[in-house]
Amino acid sequence: MSDSRPYRPNVGIALFNTSGRVLIGRRFRDDGPEIILPGLEWQMPQGGIDVGENPRDAVMRELWEETGVAYADYLGETDWLHYEFPPFAGPASHRLAIFRGQRQKWFALRFTGTDAEIDPLTSRNGQPPEFDQWRWERLDLVADLVVPFRRDVYRAVARSFAAFAG
Repeated sequence: MSDSRPYRPNVGIALFNTSGRVLIGRRFRDDGPEIILPGLEWQMPQGGIDVGENPRDAVMRELWEETGVAYADYLGETDWLHYEFPPFAGPASHRLAIFRGQRQKWFALRFTGTDAEIDPLTSRNGQPPEFDQWRWERLDLVADLVVPFRRDVYRAVARSFAAFAG
């Protein structure tokens, strides 16, 4: 039986510092099918593309909403990638229940600010914080820190953006 639900349009962000490491955040709450598993709470920032929004605009909005980072230089982007959500036993009214997974365009950005600007705990644009901690990590190690249903996408991102990883 095939799943006829659509994929949610989404952007992912590989924010590189000057040492070639990427910013990752530790999720502190489950959000329906976007589950976290013990020891696999880390991920790079990502978020939905609003109706009519350009992905390049969405990536900067999401970066700011989730991290407080307002300035970064564009380095590159992937083709569209996707992943399926795991089975979700929650209410059909959940905002993500109408989607089978996420269709993502990933962007590589160079961080042009200072670490003091990074603040994932402040609510921005009425969006609740998603991360309780952040750190810089090697891009090639991030796939092992995320929930299993995202790993193939993270590995593809690591291959696509390896040249930016120093």
